[in-house]
Amino acid sequence: MSILPYKIFSGTKSQYLAEKICQHLDCELGQMKVMRFADGEFAVSYEETVRGRYVYLVQSTFSPSDNLMELLLMIDAAKRASAYKIVAVIPYFGWARQDRKDQPRVSIGAKLMADLLSAAGVDRVITMDLHAEQIQGFFDVPVDHLYASTIFIPFIKSLNLENLAIASPDMGGSKRANSYAKHLGASLVLCHKTREKANEVAQMRIIGDVEGKNVIIVDDLVDTANTLCRAADLMMEKGAKSVRAIVTHPVMSGKAAENIMNSKMEEIIFTDSIPFDQARCSKARIISISDIFAETISSVYNNQSISSHYLL
Repeated sequence: MSILPYKIFSGTKSQYLAEKICQHLDCELGQMKVMRFADGEFAVSYEETVRGRYVYLVQSTFSPSDNLMELLLMIDAAKRASAYKIVAVIPYFGWARQDRKDQPRVSIGAKLMADLLSAAGVDRVITMDLHAEQIQGFFDVPVDHLYASTIFIPFIKSLNLENLAIASPDMGGSKRANSYAKHLGASLVLCHKTREKANEVAQMRIIGDVEGKNVIIVDDLVDTANTLCRAADLMMEKGAKSVRAIVTHPVMSGKAAENIMNSKMEEIIFTDSIPFDQARCSKARIISISDIFAETISSVYNNQSISSHYLL
């Protein structure tokens, strides 16, 4: 019986995505057990050998922090079980919004994340649409940074929208929005916002013409959806024909689904980097990224180029 040279395992909350990835690769998901103690502490163990293998560990590090801790324990267990190479497949890289010291006496969570993963023993990281691309430089191991635009741009084209405009909900996402606009031959619209505190927008204004346009707002993640919904409503007030949002990571905290349902946004499109129940929001549409990650895992193992997934 032939033995696969690599194995794919999944953390508890990302098993749905890991199973899809395995379907694309025509392999079985590796067997792993998570043992939980009464006080909330937990431990992981592999139920099959990983000695001398390439081990791919699929786990998004969204809230709660148990998901991050589980991934760290998976890496440590694989290292102690003599895995040859350990690759963390992190579709959503949490803590990425803390990428710099923008105030006195604050932490840089993204750098700490990179240090924790490296200390645990990871040899490579595969992720998608980091909140800030410079986070790749926080690692001393290779980072394959994929872009959801690989699937989003063909989807936008399939909508056949006339008078298309691509918008960024804030100035920080202008580079991403500009890249989409260039690929699609669309006009660019920017939103300038000010915040009084995290997750609350104080003021917003639109830079660019949206009158008579079908607007698509692109962003890397949606948390409370306050910014997205405010931008969508403001654009409709300015004469936009329709407003949609395309967002890679559906963090969707608190009343995010309710905010979207009550907004003038026509629909919002996510990837499945984070599990999201569509029953919570009838305006949501989910596109899977499992095929992109499956192809990347295969390419990385076979030392092949993955530049086709670097559309932006």
